[in-house]
Amino acid sequence: MTRIAAIDCGTNSIRLLVADADPATGQLVDLDRRMTIVRLGQDVDRTGRLAPEALTRTFAACREYAEVIKEHGVDRTRFVATSASRDAENRDEFTGGVLDILGVEPEVITGDQEAEFSFTGATKELTGRTDLAKPYLVVDIGGGSTEFVVGDDRVTAARSVDMGCVRLTERHRPADPATLADITALRADIATALDTAERAVPLGEARTLVGLAGSVTTVAAIALGLTAYDSEAIHHARIPFDMVREITTTLLASTHAERATIPVMHPGRVDVIGAGALILLTIMERTGAREVVVSEHDILDGIAWAAAEGDL
Repeated sequence: MTRIAAIDCGTNSIRLLVADADPATGQLVDLDRRMTIVRLGQDVDRTGRLAPEALTRTFAACREYAEVIKEHGVDRTRFVATSASRDAENRDEFTGGVLDILGVEPEVITGDQEAEFSFTGATKELTGRTDLAKPYLVVDIGGGSTEFVVGDDRVTAARSVDMGCVRLTERHRPADPATLADITALRADIATALDTAERAVPLGEARTLVGLAGSVTTVAAIALGLTAYDSEAIHHARIPFDMVREITTTLLASTHAERATIPVMHPGRVDVIGAGALILLTIMERTGAREVVVSEHDILDGIAWAAAEGDL
């Protein structure tokens, strides 16, 4: 086995996975998996630059992760950066800081690469499942972008669009709680992004919708009635459309203070979960999906496999 560290730095969060990987058997054994909300993409949609305070938060998380990597005696480390750093004029400041702290240079990947990693991470362990029909549509709802990937055992079509829970919240700045006008504007923005995705990806051809990332897992945790976040209970949970619609409606009608009292709500998601849930709901409406299969394994696991196999 090869001991690897995979880091996924997105618009809203930075995540670390330390694992022992055996490409020959397809076995990936987690040793440490953690997430920190850093909001790297703070105001990137408006300014085109990474904010100093966002870089400070991100570098602090990198220092913490560097200690974890050192403690585990990792053989290979891979750091992938996605939407926010892809869009920023000053991304060299970000990559230089990460290199100084972790000794590895972040790879600012394209949306298509992001989509492929997400698909691998989400579907590798679904091989052999007879209760989930193919092809899969894997949807990774991030802070700044959403990836749409269709495939059976491999990717057949993929598209990344600039639609995420942070980007939409900052772009529309909905009231607290959101008004009908706010929701209408959000829906119109989401619909435009879905039109873009659908020109490249046959969304309606998929038989199983697989949902990834914090917005989806938070909706799932609420649907399951969890009093504390439980990744094992959430992983591969199947949440019906009606439940997603009910939760989304409730989140959009709630105030910031009310959402903050939800036991499974991460403080860093309180202000953006309404937009994230609405993205998921609108995707289900567009595709006709009657349920979403929730995966805790996503782009981070895809990065880990690529690192183990030397493909990144």
